[in-house]
Amino acid sequence: MSFSHLSHLECSRTGARYDADQVQGVSDVGAPLLVRYDLDGVRASVTPAEIAGRPHDLWRYHEVLPVRDPAHVTTLGEGMTPLLPLPSYGAHIGVPGLLMKDEGLVPTGSFKARGAAVGVSRARELGVEAVAMPTNGNAGAAWSVYAARAGLGSLIVMPVDAPEITRRECVVSGAELYLVDGLINHAGALVKAAVAERPGTQEVSTLKEPYRIEGKKTMGYEIAEQLGWRVPDVILYPAGGGVGLIGIHKAMLEMRELGWIGAKLPRLVAVQADGCKPIVDAFDAGLDESTLVEGTHTLAFGINVPKALGDFLVLQAVRESGGTAVAVTDEEILTELGELATREGAWVCPEGAACFVAARQLRERGWIAEGEEVVVLNTGTGLKYPDTVSVDVPTLARDGAVPAR
Repeated sequence: MSFSHLSHLECSRTGARYDADQVQGVSDVGAPLLVRYDLDGVRASVTPAEIAGRPHDLWRYHEVLPVRDPAHVTTLGEGMTPLLPLPSYGAHIGVPGLLMKDEGLVPTGSFKARGAAVGVSRARELGVEAVAMPTNGNAGAAWSVYAARAGLGSLIVMPVDAPEITRRECVVSGAELYLVDGLINHAGALVKAAVAERPGTQEVSTLKEPYRIEGKKTMGYEIAEQLGWRVPDVILYPAGGGVGLIGIHKAMLEMRELGWIGAKLPRLVAVQADGCKPIVDAFDAGLDESTLVEGTHTLAFGINVPKALGDFLVLQAVRESGGTAVAVTDEEILTELGELATREGAWVCPEGAACFVAARQLRERGWIAEGEEVVVLNTGTGLKYPDTVSVDVPTLARDGAVPAR
């Protein structure tokens, strides 16, 4: 029985085939490569009932993941995050069927651990010696940790404004870390130049290697399994590079072809910040891809991506699923972050809070109906963003008393 039913890689623009057992970047036309599997073989070798008895991590779906030999799997126990009902907050915004997929509980505190686990495992299997990437923080932290786990080197370049905790995660895991006075696209140019001078180092920038998507798509498999192999009506996702949204859509299409879910697909919502909304602008204008935006800014640093390589795939996934794209303000993000925490005890990251703002607004517009089942992706723990909460409270004297209410 095959551990993986990996078949080949496919150019996302032309459909051209590429060898999956060679280290690959983008296609000949500069487009992301998508991983394809022998789904007939998958269907014949495993059933959802059999998957239910496996360990509770993302590798339970190994037939539709790209690592051929389980000896190369590099794991810290990532995956199978809870799908939490939010009854108080959901009732408050008029969506009683609201659920949160809480990715703040995976290793490194963000959903980036999924892509890193699969990407590093496959790089290890293909003989890569080191990985290199630009990052807004969390991805670099995750890839450096998993690279250390796999015995690989890592080169990370991030904007100087990236969350400080992510720098510390890189340093503690032995990464070669540099800061740049600019945005992620400036970091990307530095990484590209460095990789050209370093044999054995693979650039693993967003969608410049094929396997990060495969780790992220497991969120889609988990959501379906956790709902009894069915899908919700709506999934909201904070889109910077958009890999998770592309991956979730890919997962839904694979599961539909496997016969593990029905014909219905969830409507996907790409959420961005007003200070950086190239995908929202492209969606509203009916364009197939976005335009580079200069001078972007938002406290939701993970979605501050001026131009995503896979923007056309994000837009395609949103449109194919009957979804939409929404931009929200930083002020709304901070307000919703506090609202969710006081009502549900959940301190989410700013990117996750942006999705809750979008859910509220889409319900107010009637785009989300009251009876619909809605899943919000919280992509990281709020603990990594301490500056989102101001602590301005009284200090009491030792012999003082707490004021009466």
